[in-house]
Amino acid sequence: MTILAPTNNKKQIKQKFNIGKLLSDGATNSKTAKNDIKTFILYMAPASMNGKGLNLCPHSSAGCLAACLNTAGRGKFSNVQNARINKANFFVDDRKEFLKVLTMEILFQVKKAIKGGYNIAFRLNGTTDLDFLYLLKKHTNFDYTALNKDRVFFYDYTPNLSRAIRYKNDLHYTLTFSRKEDNEAQTLEAINQGVNVAAVFFTLPTTWAGVPVIDGDKNDLEMIKNKGVILGLKAKGDAKKDTSGFVIR
Repeated sequence: MTILAPTNNKKQIKQKFNIGKLLSDGATNSKTAKNDIKTFILYMAPASMNGKGLNLCPHSSAGCLAACLNTAGRGKFSNVQNARINKANFFVDDRKEFLKVLTMEILFQVKKAIKGGYNIAFRLNGTTDLDFLYLLKKHTNFDYTALNKDRVFFYDYTPNLSRAIRYKNDLHYTLTFSRKEDNEAQTLEAINQGVNVAAVFFTLPTTWAGVPVIDGDKNDLEMIKNKGVILGLKAKGDAKKDTSGFVIR
């Protein structure tokens, strides 16, 4: 595949948007650090937290916005928030250039992994909900399916049921449906379709809605290792204060 390179150099982009690399090493995330595969995550400011007010989480609810992991862990620090806002501004101001830079970073890490003899995973929606793999193919000609499915993994969470079902049999991309306080019918449909469902609990049960619950906080790749289960996540950050029903008591 012929990849379109950025037309602006990295130095110009960094100065214009005050950013470093788009991808963050998963080792800086307490859960992702437990992964047995080298992982990189793209964190941007969620929802409408950008200069143009564009919603980067179009299927969000009041509950998930209030409980967003954007405020968990290192996300509570102002420098981290500023960095994520800057990345979001880069995306909404110059989407094609953003995607070109993202493609080059992915390919750089894939090349390193192949040379180093280790597997690698990417989560492109750390705090957003966009179909990045579609956007990358459309704007940069990056085809993730051309990569070795046993060496390179992509995974995400989404409350978009149609997208979760569309990708459910994809060998390269694992997409887990996110249960919210306002999508009970869609959650049940996801379960019926055999799609993994992530749900946030104050205390993890052994089953929920008749489906086994596994500890989704064990590491960030449990969704790849298990199918047709509930990925139970413990409330973190502002989610601990939730009263909307997003967090299941």
